[in-house]
Amino acid sequence: MKRLENLIKSIIKFRISIIIVLVILMGFAGYQTANKLNIDNSLTIWFLEDDPSYRAYIDFQEEFGSDEIFIAMFPVQNAIGEEERQQLLNLHTDIEALSFVKTSFSLAKAKYPIYNNNTIVFDDLYNTKRSEKGLKSLISKLPNISSQLVTNDYKNQFFYIQLNPTPQIEEKREIIAGDIRSTIEKNYKDYFLTGPPVLNEAYSKGIYKESMLFGVLTVLIITLMLLFLLPSKRYLIISLLSVAIPVSLLFGIITSLGYALNMISMLIPTILMVYSVSDAVHIINIYHKEGLLNKNLSKVELLTVAVRKSVTPCFYTTLTTFVGYFALYLSPLPAFKNMGIFTCIGLVLSFTLVYVITIIGFSYMNLNFEASKPLLSLKVFSQTKFINWINRVTTQYKTSIIVAFSLLLIYGLYSVFLVQIDTDSLDLLAEGKAKQDLRIVEEQLNSSSRIQLDISRTDGTSILNKDAMKQLEVFQNKLEENPIITAPVSVIDIKRFLEKRSPVLFQSNIPEEKIRNTLASVENTDNSFFKLFANDLSSVGITISLRDVRTSQLEQLLLDIENDFGKSFNTEDYKLKINGFAVVFAQLNNFILETQFKSFFAAFFVAFLCLWFFIKSIRTTILVLIPNILPLAILAIFMSLLDIPLDVSTAMITPIMLGIAMDDTIHLVHKYRKSRRIQGTAEERMNNAMHYTGSALLSTTIALVGGFLIIASSATPSVRDFGALCAITVAIALITDIFYLPALLKKFDK
Repeated sequence: MKRLENLIKSIIKFRISIIIVLVILMGFAGYQTANKLNIDNSLTIWFLEDDPSYRAYIDFQEEFGSDEIFIAMFPVQNAIGEEERQQLLNLHTDIEALSFVKTSFSLAKAKYPIYNNNTIVFDDLYNTKRSEKGLKSLISKLPNISSQLVTNDYKNQFFYIQLNPTPQIEEKREIIAGDIRSTIEKNYKDYFLTGPPVLNEAYSKGIYKESMLFGVLTVLIITLMLLFLLPSKRYLIISLLSVAIPVSLLFGIITSLGYALNMISMLIPTILMVYSVSDAVHIINIYHKEGLLNKNLSKVELLTVAVRKSVTPCFYTTLTTFVGYFALYLSPLPAFKNMGIFTCIGLVLSFTLVYVITIIGFSYMNLNFEASKPLLSLKVFSQTKFINWINRVTTQYKTSIIVAFSLLLIYGLYSVFLVQIDTDSLDLLAEGKAKQDLRIVEEQLNSSSRIQLDISRTDGTSILNKDAMKQLEVFQNKLEENPIITAPVSVIDIKRFLEKRSPVLFQSNIPEEKIRNTLASVENTDNSFFKLFANDLSSVGITISLRDVRTSQLEQLLLDIENDFGKSFNTEDYKLKINGFAVVFAQLNNFILETQFKSFFAAFFVAFLCLWFFIKSIRTTILVLIPNILPLAILAIFMSLLDIPLDVSTAMITPIMLGIAMDDTIHLVHKYRKSRRIQGTAEERMNNAMHYTGSALLSTTIALVGGFLIIASSATPSVRDFGALCAITVAIALITDIFYLPALLKKFDK
């Protein structure tokens, strides 16, 4: 007690110096944030650089070219007109002059095969010297390729821009989409642009806009709530400083270390501000209550009592919340790891600074505790009457409450197995031009991304033989029957075209050596956008296009492709490799599931140990832990009934909510166990604890719900779901803490 009093005296003695240091640090943090804050929603935030799937994806890009492709659609009068052709050629010249572009492709660069003198040569498909009828006839004979170049009514042209491999363009992402747009707009006024780079840019812009909006809204909502929740308006500045300073310093740390915001870390400011204000409200309420009870204490003595009575529960609430976030570090996803680490740093800053700020703030205040009152109040609502009612209900109907809540808990645990694990990339994007363009292009093209299939012999020899071509054609036919796949392109398309124009080439009596030499003459350089063969002819490629689909659909598609390959090829002689971002993205479901298991069970185990150490009774610890599982069980009920899946946003919800749900429990149980005014039954001690902490529990829950409802206002569906579910879970946590927990302790804690 004496040490604590001396520490408080020291803080007050050096308060001017502390204020100056905080102002300097705030200024530095603000400067760093203003100059270095950036957004990064690229692939690297989701996969570690040494992750095998990510490395395989990068290696694929080096060999086959990046699948980060812009797709532009140009509405035109006549897609095969001379003027339209020249316009496309001009755009090719301008686009390919950009340093981050590998190649571009459109009808103006497309070629068709001609068999001549035992070799295959290519000529321009888009030759305006042909009659329009002849050109349309030629185009119709290459349906898988031409359907990706023009629409059936010849009123739209498609233009593809392939970027360099990911590592080469990572630092230029902020300018790429803008440069592509400005280049297109030199040649076209009316266009639609989509593809993975466009969606990535839209994610980043949406994140920046919403993170700023969330910050402003959070400050406004917190200020409004504090006017109702604080016992005096004079505490308002202290509370707001307790919120602003830790968040500002944390952002200074994040930007100084070179980290960027992403769709996960954008939630940190709102979460941290709400948490900070919750601790501040608890400390202020205890300080005010002690001021009413101990009128003869000096300011330093009163501060000492308030700090002593609040520091233990606040420390343990910080610890359990810390555990919930730190458990995210066990996730295989870098975005979650960073979210966990930086939120934990913010929690430590908040816990430390909230005491320093409140002590300094209180030292400047001379408050008449009895005369003070909130600036705003609801006259129709009396907290004292409400708490008295809760105490009566949990005493008279404790058995009924326990049975009802326990049945709900059992149903919730069952519902856990009904929650789907799925990520829809469109749910990560707010409504806007990027999403509208994607829908318009997909409606005409029926695709927006692609996957590369690489087929080779297990012994590494050349793939060019009759047997391989027959099996490849069977395989491609099966792929064309898949409703998700659009227009697979391979050497089979060239073979089909040549069979119609030169049927003698592929007759059964033609020597295999001649077929091999003929197919080997198909130059990749003439079709660089579609990788038909490996450079050493050891493998053959199939490029398939598909719409933007859910990870569950991608998983099923990849399984279907492997099954079709097994039915088409002798797998002892041939092997299949599937490449592309879609393959990496499909693994998110497994990573999300791994995050849930590792993070939740780690958080649960450590939280159990913390409670046990705090309570020092295994029986009471179990009784206290049960109500903290119930909010998560009800969360599962909501997710299953509302068909909300675990995705890249909601995947972190359970460890976070477990930590936050325990906060109110710890404050209540701390007073329940430490009550010295009433030495009696569990009912008497719990009723006393409710009267002492009840107002703070209501205040902090309202603040938390308000903060998460701000996140629920997001225009991004996935983030909106995360915010809404967190708000519901926090509200349910309060209900279980004021009904289920007291009923359990009154019934079983002897």
